[in-house]
Amino acid sequence: MVFWVFAYGSLVWNPGFEFDEKIVGYIKDYRRVFDLACIDHRGTPESPARTCTLEEKEGAICWGAVYCVKGGPEKEKLAMQYLERRECEYDQKTLVNFYKEGETQPTLTGVIVFTSTPDKVNNKYYLGPAPLEDMARQIATAFGPCGNNRDYLFLLEKAMYDIGHEDDYVIELANEVRKVLGMGKALPKDKKLVGAPSQLQHSPHAPIPTLQLHPLPEPIALDS
Repeated sequence: MVFWVFAYGSLVWNPGFEFDEKIVGYIKDYRRVFDLACIDHRGTPESPARTCTLEEKEGAICWGAVYCVKGGPEKEKLAMQYLERRECEYDQKTLVNFYKEGETQPTLTGVIVFTSTPDKVNNKYYLGPAPLEDMARQIATAFGPCGNNRDYLFLLEKAMYDIGHEDDYVIELANEVRKVLGMGKALPKDKKLVGAPSQLQHSPHAPIPTLQLHPLPEPIALDS
């Protein structure tokens, strides 16, 4: 058996498991949103982080990458066990079609993607949408065992830049977080973001270095 998994969040820059092939591309009728709580990596139960999940929207596309795992049942089992532990806030595995740039027919079918039920009653990790300014303040201040929430967002922004498919929503949210932190906006598109790919290959259970776009001030407290 061989399985493919679609990455649209931290798996894009930090898969953390052994894979055999990576392809950049997109899935249809989904968009990336920051509506999911993280309470064990980049947030806490008292101050949850916001991480991305997928929202169904007809006509939308979501760029990312797929990873192929093959080489026997044991290797595939270990990879899936790792993914299920890491993606524990996501309560569904959805099968989707995956497309490479310029292709009108699916490159792959039956690709696994971790998604979450958009229901606060049945999914305790689902936060739902909020005004951009409120999400930015939450992301600017949340911090957990694996680092702060803002780095997750900035690293995702850089990862999408690196694969050549920036996400306007991610950029807008990241710039709003910079505004909260007094950091200004991102670098112009014609200037390469700082941070070599080799610096980003860390375990998801270890702190990831801060992306050096600007000096980061100390976290600020949210109003009570």
